[in-house]
Amino acid sequence: MASMLEVNDIHTYYGQIHALKGISLTVDEGEIVTLIGSNGAGKSTTLKTISGLLSPRSGEVKLRDKRISGEPAHKVAALGIAQSPEGRRVFPRMSVLENLRMGAFVHGTVDSADLERVFTLFPRLKERSSQKAGTLSGGEQQMLAIGRALMARPRVLLLDEPSMGLAPILVEQIFATVQDINRQGTTVLLVEQNALMALGISNRGYVLQTGSIVLSDKADALLRNEQVRQAYLGES
Repeated sequence: MASMLEVNDIHTYYGQIHALKGISLTVDEGEIVTLIGSNGAGKSTTLKTISGLLSPRSGEVKLRDKRISGEPAHKVAALGIAQSPEGRRVFPRMSVLENLRMGAFVHGTVDSADLERVFTLFPRLKERSSQKAGTLSGGEQQMLAIGRALMARPRVLLLDEPSMGLAPILVEQIFATVQDINRQGTTVLLVEQNALMALGISNRGYVLQTGSIVLSDKADALLRNEQVRQAYLGES
């Protein structure tokens, strides 16, 4: 299987704080790969470094063997990486449709087929298309954040804590939709505190602690790993 995304020995800093300490990972074409770890482990920083929101001090990120680290975020998006950020970050005063159109900015025009794909995945967004995003429920805003990212037609979709703050039934819906997106051909890198759900839909996973990867394996093996079960699955 071809490697879609490669992260090689990335070191990222916030000022003097060494946030990522030699992170290396790969995501193969067609996979769902999850990053799990506690708060402050470096999961979101990893995604921000991949998407160009942060620049690594050393190391490199490659998409389809093309180096993209050091490129600005809009260029990374145009090359095929889109991020649905932690906290959704929708534009609250803009309508659902306007938010989705913003996701297509890297192409210059809005393709009706892209809109239809999002509305098929998230019928609620079609019903709410003229509603201001700030008036949506948390679950609807999460759908919008993912839909907005899909409007960029990404090769790799970065999802940062898509289940955060959602009711269990909505969490199941979001994860089922992530699987649908993946089956339609989009490679997914998922950051998620709900390790059980995330590993349940993933091919492989990486465990982060204080800016370093301490464990990587197939998802089903991580689900059986006693250390992972105790630390991240709430089992004693």
